Amino acid sequence: MMGIPIDDKKNSLNDHNIDAMEKDNEAPSEGQIIESTPEKTRRGIKSRHAQMMAIGGAIGTSLFVGAGTALATAGPLLLLMAYLTICILVYGIFTAMCEVNSFLPVSGASPAYYATRFVSPSLGFALGWLYWYSFGIIVAYEITAAAIVIDYWPNDVPIAVLITIFLVTIVALNLAPVHVYGETEFWFASLKVLLIIGLLILSFILFWGGGPDHQRLGFHYWKDPGATKPYLVSGDTGRFCAYLYVLCYSVFSFNFTPELIVISSGEMENPRKNLPRTVKMCFYRLLIFYIGSILAMGVICPSNASGLTNGSGVAASPFVIGIRNAGIHGLDSVINAAIISSALSSGNAYLFMSSRALYSLAVVGKAPKVFTLCNRWGLPYYAVVASSVFAFLAYMNCASSPAAVFNWFVSLTNTAGFISWTCCCIIFHRFRKACRSRSIHPTDLPYTGRSQPYLAWIATFIFPILLLCNGFSVFFRGHWSVSDFLTAYVGLFVFLILYLGHRLVHWKDDWLLHPESIDMVSGLDELEAIHYQETLGTEDTPVSKTKRMLLALWG
Repeated sequence: MMGIPIDDKKNSLNDHNIDAMEKDNEAPSEGQIIESTPEKTRRGIKSRHAQMMAIGGAIGTSLFVGAGTALATAGPLLLLMAYLTICILVYGIFTAMCEVNSFLPVSGASPAYYATRFVSPSLGFALGWLYWYSFGIIVAYEITAAAIVIDYWPNDVPIAVLITIFLVTIVALNLAPVHVYGETEFWFASLKVLLIIGLLILSFILFWGGGPDHQRLGFHYWKDPGATKPYLVSGDTGRFCAYLYVLCYSVFSFNFTPELIVISSGEMENPRKNLPRTVKMCFYRLLIFYIGSILAMGVICPSNASGLTNGSGVAASPFVIGIRNAGIHGLDSVINAAIISSALSSGNAYLFMSSRALYSLAVVGKAPKVFTLCNRWGLPYYAVVASSVFAFLAYMNCASSPAAVFNWFVSLTNTAGFISWTCCCIIFHRFRKACRSRSIHPTDLPYTGRSQPYLAWIATFIFPILLLCNGFSVFFRGHWSVSDFLTAYVGLFVFLILYLGHRLVHWKDDWLLHPESIDMVSGLDELEAIHYQETLGTEDTPVSKTKRMLLALWG
């Protein structure tokens, strides 16, 4: 039943597990997914594409520009502590979902697919539609950000023209074969990595006084104006509020990065081999690129710089402010150009994720079957076209009054990251429980995270708390605002309406699938055959230690 074994130990199940799974497969169960659609996506995303997408795919303007608001609110120390906390938790999501994903990296894979298969159809339904509209709206957000950042250079080009150019470019890339998307995203992400590495080197030079003014910065700005700042109230309580604010705010810089890898796995070459490779280096990349960037911001830019709160676009970037303060001319334009490419890259990635989320919904029967149709390249073109509709929301910024409405649309995605990561933890726990019901040990799986299930349990506890605290400032005296309250929590209300609405229609379904009834078999034969075909005849070639280190960092 299981087909060709993948590996002697790690990537195959023992005979006892196979017999149990064959018995479960005799008849379709409540959680079983039956794939009858002949049209499927193709596996054109290579290992280097996946590894670069893991660190750079979802990095947009939020890290380079948006972090300045958090720096001005909390100070460099609290900002660093908050990002370090989120990095650890996001790594927990990476490893938890990789364990599930590498076991079943089927066509149409997504957290919503796994929610339907391992938790309940209602959760899969709500999560899938949450992904579809959230990813689609962020595409419009990134297109708008790229158009606004261009205004850093004096020009007379109407913003509608810029939005049109960016929109056509992103949609065209997503209508190309998936290997074209993977290649363009690889180079887009490479530019982000080059930008971050360059900024880290520059910050190190300024730290020791290597700038034109020869002022040795060190941790001067941690002393004046200070390493921490209170928020809402004074004293230690105010500093805790600042830390909590940055915890909630910083998530936008990491939003949906683990989900991007899960969704890409359905079109990834040899996913059971490439997924673990991708995730194993994610922790070090998160530390170098995210934590390194945040540390560098605190070194070269004071938290009381007026541009952090008064500037617009790239002028509010801590890096640009720090470079200007150091007396370096011209480099701000280079950073501006890189941030534009970063926004385009994120828009490209989010449209891919939105279309594949819709495709995944159709695969499990939660969306019209027409969205499973693929062309000869394996491209779900109807899903791409339908998801591209959200990108037209960017035109709302051409007028001042519709811009407020657009901000309401964007607010729907504010809580989507916390909801998604909480659901990912639930999926992981149910998957582990289903494995235990069949006596499948974690060491029998293609990949097992060393930090699991501990990090997943910690994230299961923390992310719902952060979700509820997302708009905590409105509950302080003098800060109440109906608009701010809805902006912070409307995404949660929409998700609950989707979930409970599906529960009402399918009220006879169980709230959770029984572990014994979860389908652990469908799709395994095809995956093992793919793995065997792709690894047949390949031999490991010796690689030097230096080259291994460079490949590990660069992907």
